[in-house]
Amino acid sequence: MKTHAQAVVIGGGVIGCSILYHLAKLGWKDVVLLERSELTSGSTWHAAANIHGLHDSTNISRIQHYTMGLYKELEKETGQGCGVFQPGSLYLAQTEAREHQLRLQAAKAKLYKMNFHEVSRDEAERLHPLVDFTDIRCIMWEPDGGNVDPSGVTNAYAAGARAMGAEIYRFTPVTGTEPQADGSWIVRTERGDIHTQWVVNAAGLWGREVAAMAGIQLPLQPTEHQYFVTETIPEIAAMDRRLPSVADRDGEYYLRQEGKGLLVGAYERDMRFWAEDGTPAGFGHELFADDLERIEPNMMRAIDRVPVVGQAGIKRVINGPMIWSPDSNVLFGPVPELRNYFCCNGIIPGFSQSGGMGLLAAQWMVEGETVYDMFPWDMARFGAWADKAFTKAKVQEVYTHRFAIHFPNEERPAGRPVRVRPIYERQKAMGAVFGLNFGWEHPVWFADQPGTVETNGFTRQNWWEPVGRECRMLREHAGIIDISNFAKYRCAGPGAEDWLNALFANRMPRAVGRSCLTPLIGKRGGIAGDFTVTRLGPEEFWIIGSGMAERYHQRFFRAVPLPEGTSFKSLTEAVCGFNVAGPKSREMLQRLTNASLETADFPFMTSRRIELAGVDCVALRVSFTGDLGWELHCAAGDQLRLYEALLEAGRAFGAGPVGSRALMSLRIEKGYGSWSREYSPEYWPQEVALDRLVKLDKTFLNKAAVEEVMAREARERLVVLALDESDTAASSADATGGEPIFKDGVGVGRVTSGAFGYSVGMSLALGYVKGAVPGDRVEVMVLGRPHGAVILAEPPFDPAGERLRA
Repeated sequence: MKTHAQAVVIGGGVIGCSILYHLAKLGWKDVVLLERSELTSGSTWHAAANIHGLHDSTNISRIQHYTMGLYKELEKETGQGCGVFQPGSLYLAQTEAREHQLRLQAAKAKLYKMNFHEVSRDEAERLHPLVDFTDIRCIMWEPDGGNVDPSGVTNAYAAGARAMGAEIYRFTPVTGTEPQADGSWIVRTERGDIHTQWVVNAAGLWGREVAAMAGIQLPLQPTEHQYFVTETIPEIAAMDRRLPSVADRDGEYYLRQEGKGLLVGAYERDMRFWAEDGTPAGFGHELFADDLERIEPNMMRAIDRVPVVGQAGIKRVINGPMIWSPDSNVLFGPVPELRNYFCCNGIIPGFSQSGGMGLLAAQWMVEGETVYDMFPWDMARFGAWADKAFTKAKVQEVYTHRFAIHFPNEERPAGRPVRVRPIYERQKAMGAVFGLNFGWEHPVWFADQPGTVETNGFTRQNWWEPVGRECRMLREHAGIIDISNFAKYRCAGPGAEDWLNALFANRMPRAVGRSCLTPLIGKRGGIAGDFTVTRLGPEEFWIIGSGMAERYHQRFFRAVPLPEGTSFKSLTEAVCGFNVAGPKSREMLQRLTNASLETADFPFMTSRRIELAGVDCVALRVSFTGDLGWELHCAAGDQLRLYEALLEAGRAFGAGPVGSRALMSLRIEKGYGSWSREYSPEYWPQEVALDRLVKLDKTFLNKAAVEEVMAREARERLVVLALDESDTAASSADATGGEPIFKDGVGVGRVTSGAFGYSVGMSLALGYVKGAVPGDRVEVMVLGRPHGAVILAEPPFDPAGERLRA
């Protein structure tokens, strides 16, 4: 057995074999895969192995389309059959909300030139004569949908990898992974040790156990999952073609042809956890006892839709384990706290995503970054707060709601609260409706009555009017926004300024009390983060960034060595904060402090330590609302006292609490982008109007990459769009993000954020476009249908920044 390798992949399922294959394809030939038993052990071998292209996420759609196209190439390349059947897939909508979802996906498919479109009932009955389409509102057709052979695909990846020089060792369980001082690893097995640069955890059902060897706790939990295959159905046996699969997600089952019968699977409400305390080491190709009673309600809905299911006998039942993350998405990427340890765990639609995930994993390790923004699937989206209890609660939620639509802005309740601030109960009593941000509860809006539960949908919901009141209150008077979930850091010491200059693209403030905005640059020259940096002392800086990206950004912070005698520390848990903004914010705050807040004494983009209502605060003259305002940061122990003082002072000025959903509207009125929507490593500085903040006359992280991309023409531009009032009023819907943008029938871009701009009276969107300029008329596909819009030349609220600097 080899003793050295560039990478060791642990796990011989479809994902591990795909990563091995793609590492070799990208040029790493000296790679090894270790499998404790036989290839396909665990979840791979018994998977239904359906494949489909469309997803609510554009990047996942890209990944899935790459995967679907790869299987036939693999067969040609390796001679190993993948058992590819692509008779197509029919997607059914029984409800208005599902129709909205499918129409939006069809609009995205048109933009990205993917094959997914509506068909008539007559055409659907021709495609699948066994389905009863009664009461179906909308039918979409994906010609490339189908299924593959799990064993064939896995062995094709393995054969392709071996042909390029990779080695696979079966029946070689890993007994330990030990980090070395230089960032490399020793992987220990009963057959010997391998010294490797990278460890890849693709261990499937054993992902938790393999992670634990490196001291990592992964939020994963296995469940049972059942499907059954019928005996031969005469109507199918008499056909000379294969029937398309049926995606009836409102019915909460899936169905496709298997042999001369049908395969029917379900995600039942009466679910079962498995291996809560650890996956048994000896488990491999075993199954659980049949328990069809638990999926009977789903089966009955399948029978109503496809009556021949009820007339057929059951040939076999598969009840096997699957392993889930808390949001049912993959845990993907390098572990931020370790060097060269990569995770790819908890993939549920493994055969739709195996190729794409393998390719992106290889890109990250070989090239330093993926071509697509993977932040929503980055393992760094969870921290230590995602403990066993939270994971179990969330896995139960996502399993039992597997086919439920995840609506824009929807906040699902299971497992919460996990982390709360001192004012949580006070906000709750005031009617706050909470969202989740990296484990923290934070108010998204304030209802008239405590305990109000928000409704969800693609159209305007019960929070639309209350959020409007919050926006108008802030724009006309003042508002108090809890910004405690912002990530906060302190860097201090003689090397602080040099370190921050070596990390960030902008030049750090030289004068005490000054602040700056700065991008963080990714490996390919894109925007990996946006931060506010303020100099509080000669050798002390505060850095404020995205709270949900705090763990993600650790990878970048660790990439630049910290000078001796200089410290860098997260303050996110220890420090809370409020943004007080609006035209009366200065007058309101002045009543609580002796420090002068006049512009001459406290201008825009400056900071000071002040006392406010007897509470020591770091005050920054910035505001994400685009209005006059201050960010006020205090010790967590003082948060409640400060909040009460702000609320009391605000009453005289018509001010009150404002949630994050109003902040979304306010920042879109101002044209401000935000992390993971407008800003991501996929976008170049000049495309997001941040190029002025990139100082190429100094050295900083990934400077060479950003120099290269900034020398090119922008591929697209971030713009503000105003949607036609008649269209949005008629549909009672605003853009939310992801909607395609067309001009004269040609796709020119997509929305990244959308909201109603209450203070300007417009339905607004931020988005990227190419081949379109301010003043152009375009169509935004809200609810998957065309809504007229115009590209604005400037943000509709205070384009000159007069109120911001007042």
